[in-house]
Amino acid sequence: METEALYEIYRQHPVITTDSRDCPVDSIFLALKGETFDGNKFAASALDKGCAYAIVDEKEYANLSDDRYILVNDCLSTFKALARYHRRQFHIPVIGITGTNGKTTTKELVSAVLSEKYNVLFTQGNFNNDVGVPKTLFRLAPEHEIAVVEMGASHPGDIKTLVETVEPEYGIITNVGKAHLQGFGSFEGVVRTKGELYDYLRKSSSSKVFIDAGNEHLMGMADGLNLIKYSTEPIDGLSVRGEVVECAPFLHFRWTDGKDWYDVQTHLIGSYNIYNMLAAATIGLYFNITPDVICNALASYEPANNRSQLTETEHNHLIVDAYNANPTSMAAALRNFRDMQVKPKMAILGDMRELGESSGEEHQKVVDFLSEAGLTNTWLVGESFAKTNTTLRKFADIDEVKSAIAESQPQGYYILIKGSNGIKLYQLPEML
Repeated sequence: METEALYEIYRQHPVITTDSRDCPVDSIFLALKGETFDGNKFAASALDKGCAYAIVDEKEYANLSDDRYILVNDCLSTFKALARYHRRQFHIPVIGITGTNGKTTTKELVSAVLSEKYNVLFTQGNFNNDVGVPKTLFRLAPEHEIAVVEMGASHPGDIKTLVETVEPEYGIITNVGKAHLQGFGSFEGVVRTKGELYDYLRKSSSSKVFIDAGNEHLMGMADGLNLIKYSTEPIDGLSVRGEVVECAPFLHFRWTDGKDWYDVQTHLIGSYNIYNMLAAATIGLYFNITPDVICNALASYEPANNRSQLTETEHNHLIVDAYNANPTSMAAALRNFRDMQVKPKMAILGDMRELGESSGEEHQKVVDFLSEAGLTNTWLVGESFAKTNTTLRKFADIDEVKSAIAESQPQGYYILIKGSNGIKLYQLPEML
């Protein structure tokens, strides 16, 4: 069945579910596959529960005498094609966001700023992969005036596939750094993959790129693009320039549009967040939002999902950044923690996953930095940190950390908690 014909069915049944446990009446069940499941096996059950149609890609699960079954070559490809077709029904600005670090926070900040003036569709949570992105696009409705879509990647070609689904006219790469090296193969692989957003935008002379003009990697990738620049450095041709005032512990910064300076006290931990703030201010200005309104949106934003959060408990102040970790984000977090004007300090750091052959070297760099920075009250968690050469305290897993917390009961500290999600450091705040 052609995409256009399939979309006509979707118009009559405008809910697509990929979960056979959640089958609204008259919805369409789409049989996706994963490493441990095959949605085709649940197509009949989905129809029994009330779905109007079931899209499958394995003939053995398609009862061809029942016209409620729609057999396609590949369900995921069909999902993306349908989402792209749906996106094309809406002639509104679409901003694509990717990057090694900061893309989710930037997406949230950009959406907060734009929402002061527009009805904005934006990616919920971290729905930024080849399933989450189509789900985001299917939420587009006539009332939306602008869309902000986050795109993540862990392998070469991921961004190319997603950007061809989203078809943005505007784009921003927050940065490029060392993450998912096992999947990308090298830092150069990260750069090439993130750069696939730029490659797509080059196809249109009317496309625009919002860019940190002080980032040499990004600028080196951006030849031939229409650039709207921001930076913390005094560079010619900037739309927005900003500078950190202090982090004690929240980021306090100021920015200028070239005419006046504006002061913003944020709810974010980390001086590195100034780049995310400046990106949001730049995009807000481009879409005709006044500086005062931008400042209010940035100052009002409060983070969630264990990203750059400060939590005050009965016993400690917790700086929770336990959603993910890679060498670039870990270095930024530790530099910021070193420079924060608070004391006493303690850190609990978990392994950085998916680094492949670089894992040993990158974990050793972390413990070397800790020594140089004087952050000696640090607990290290996981197999990779266990192999490093350091006198810092080491723990095999989260359970050992919990036991140590129960025994020592730290009190009065500012505690940085950062590691890859799989280390499960997000379980610690309730104990501290």
